[in-house]
Amino acid sequence: MTGHRTPPATLRSLRPVNWGIARLAGAVTRTGDMHLFSTLGQTGGLFRAWLFYSGRLMPFGGLPRKDTETVILRVAALRDCRYEQDHHLRLGARAGIDDALADAIAAGPDAPGLDSRTALILRAVDEVVSTRDLSDATWTELTTVWSSRSLIEFVLLVTQYDGLATTITTLRIPRDYQ
Repeated sequence: MTGHRTPPATLRSLRPVNWGIARLAGAVTRTGDMHLFSTLGQTGGLFRAWLFYSGRLMPFGGLPRKDTETVILRVAALRDCRYEQDHHLRLGARAGIDDALADAIAAGPDAPGLDSRTALILRAVDEVVSTRDLSDATWTELTTVWSSRSLIEFVLLVTQYDGLATTITTLRIPRDYQ
């Protein structure tokens, strides 16, 4: 893989609002430059629309936060997206995902020690990422865990982070933590 495919962000390329958002994100994450934001920020208003949508899924979504981080960490593992993993291992720890659980999430739904609920969520993530669909059987199982509204949000969350992993990989966005 070659290096980062977009030019370095500048105040001029980001414009003042996106520059401020990117700088604030870097300060909050203690990364200096949060490369995802300083890259996507170059798209102007599209970045802010994406940020609003993403924020409604995480951290302001309706799914339990631990479930949200479980989904994101599984997508990151399936897509081998170290950028997503780096950030969401930290966020997941705050949501109750310890190192052992994070390792099990990365290993997949058949990992030893997973409770049946977490294994079901991982199976569902795997199914959406690999087939772009959920079987009727998996959907029915998920109705024992979440409401219809939450199931819609689950699908949006999986596909958002799958698409984000594609964006990060294609643009060769460098990791913030190494």
